[in-house]
Amino acid sequence: MSDMKNDVNEKRRTPEEELESAYQNIRNDLANDLLQQIKENPPSLFEKIVVELLVNMGYGGSRKDAGKAIGKTRDEGIDGIIKEDRLGLDIIYIQAKRWDNTVGRPEIQKFAGALQGQRAKKGVFITTSTFSKDAYEYVTKIDSKIVLIDGEQLSQYMIDYNIGVATVSNYEIKKIDSDYFIES
Repeated sequence: MSDMKNDVNEKRRTPEEELESAYQNIRNDLANDLLQQIKENPPSLFEKIVVELLVNMGYGGSRKDAGKAIGKTRDEGIDGIIKEDRLGLDIIYIQAKRWDNTVGRPEIQKFAGALQGQRAKKGVFITTSTFSKDAYEYVTKIDSKIVLIDGEQLSQYMIDYNIGVATVSNYEIKKIDSDYFIES
């Protein structure tokens, strides 16, 4: 009986709904594939991806001088820096963790300490995994502004800002413009 109910619900979906569902499935598969690619490449590439993503999101102005990946031993807990705007009035510090395990509060506390060591007020912590509830709660209680971006959000941003992806097809959906048929 439940199979018939699912069939009835499937048949009630409009072509636009079917297309939207297929689009979301393709996008989710692409997001998972992107995360897998990141994990299979060297950490230095991940740090460059993070900086390029933030530049494409509008931070820093031009790619040439907007930001850079630091990514070296003794980086003091900072993997990259990026200017907040074209003028460089403020700097955003970046921590990029290519992990499979959940990132917990201790890692966020270390990053917050690294920000204090730089006298910085803003940071972005990006991971290929997830953050614990304690990590999210911690960033709401400190003076520094730290934005947490998990693997799922990272891959969605990469798709939105064309990092590591290429367009295969575009489809336009059109409808009747009822205003066109109104006689004045």
